[in-house]
Amino acid sequence: MTNILLITADDMDGRIPGPFGGPTGATPNLDRLAGAGTVFRRAHVPAAVCQPSRSALMTGLWPHRNGAEGFEPIDDGIGVLNDLLKDKGYLTGILGKVKHLQPIERFGWDLQVDMQELGMGRNPAAYGRFAEAFLRQATAEGRPWFLMANSHDPHRPFHGSETERSFFSDEQRELYPAPSKVFTADEVEVPGFLPDLPEVRTEYAQYLSSVRRCDDTVGAVLDALDRSGAADETLVVYLSDHGMPLPFAKANCYLRSTLTPLILRWPGTAPAGEVNSQDLVSTLDLFPTFCAAAGIEVPAGLDGRTLIPLLRGPGLEAWRESLVSVFHETSAKNRYEMRCVQDAHYGYIWNAWADGHTHYKAENMWGLTWNAMLEMAETDSSIKDRSDFYLTRSPEELYDLTADPDCLHNLAGTPDLADVLAEKQAALATWMSETGDPLLKEYQGKLEDLPA
Repeated sequence: MTNILLITADDMDGRIPGPFGGPTGATPNLDRLAGAGTVFRRAHVPAAVCQPSRSALMTGLWPHRNGAEGFEPIDDGIGVLNDLLKDKGYLTGILGKVKHLQPIERFGWDLQVDMQELGMGRNPAAYGRFAEAFLRQATAEGRPWFLMANSHDPHRPFHGSETERSFFSDEQRELYPAPSKVFTADEVEVPGFLPDLPEVRTEYAQYLSSVRRCDDTVGAVLDALDRSGAADETLVVYLSDHGMPLPFAKANCYLRSTLTPLILRWPGTAPAGEVNSQDLVSTLDLFPTFCAAAGIEVPAGLDGRTLIPLLRGPGLEAWRESLVSVFHETSAKNRYEMRCVQDAHYGYIWNAWADGHTHYKAENMWGLTWNAMLEMAETDSSIKDRSDFYLTRSPEELYDLTADPDCLHNLAGTPDLADVLAEKQAALATWMSETGDPLLKEYQGKLEDLPA
């Protein structure tokens, strides 16, 4: 039986670590981890918001199938990974984000440590200490183990921001250190889906500084694993629960909403230094992969498939041609139903909520970036169009992900792409039917009302 170390970030963009095309110096520990394992550059979470993403991971089921569409517990009777691991004798532990897997008692952790004891989820040394103690216990008891280490970085409040000073008290800020590297506005390159404005640069630099402290936490946990002597018998998985908490990312269905920097280091199974840039992977695939690592028969009815065939090398296994992602509800419990289907070339989004009047509002609009966009929209027509579109959307969006990975140009009404649009509509309707999506009839009705 293989030990399993699952390390997660909160809100880390899928293009941030070096092997995913990110900025130099942002993630040295993740870069080293990737060099010793396999990188999946086209991996996505099912839903780009914290609790639904994590609940899907730990149940192997879509949010509408496990009950956690927003910040609520999974339904009664839904199986969780911990059930299977405990039956195999695994010691289980969680560091951080404990309340984002509910009901908490349903997961039955042997060790659970939440944010206060971890320096508001931002103290790398605290993560290292608790990880080391957990591994010592597993060794003393002669048991395999599963540890889920969840950094609260780079979630807001970002390092050095005014929000950080107002959100955390002086005493709370003393519980965690500054990142090992702090970025400045003049050294960052703003992602292409955001306007390059001074306030955006400032906030993105603060975000990258929090990213670096998340990487410091990854390093501390990996160091504890190395000291335990169990690294060669351990599957290490790293991912983010979704994209960055800025407009057109988190709490949406865009490419940078659900893209996650997935890394697997599995001595003897995952080739070191391998980069898979072609296969569409879902974090729903991790549940059956963990089952395989633990020698557990994969339960019937899961929504993912084991990644082990892909570890033999890209292109050697027929994989999925398209991938679906969803969105249901914000942390404030506002419903903005969205569905997305994408393949190697195109991404299609259906916004069930977009009626021309309803305005979108979510956490990604807090802080400097959205306010800067609104201010600039008063004098810049392109930014006004962009911000207006973000508020109301269109019922359908279609993007050429090869030519336009930042999803700046909605092609849903382009006559030359009518066949592509129809293909994506059919693929989404099929998926909704196969998974029992409760909005299937509404979607079918919308399609019938669209002009031929």
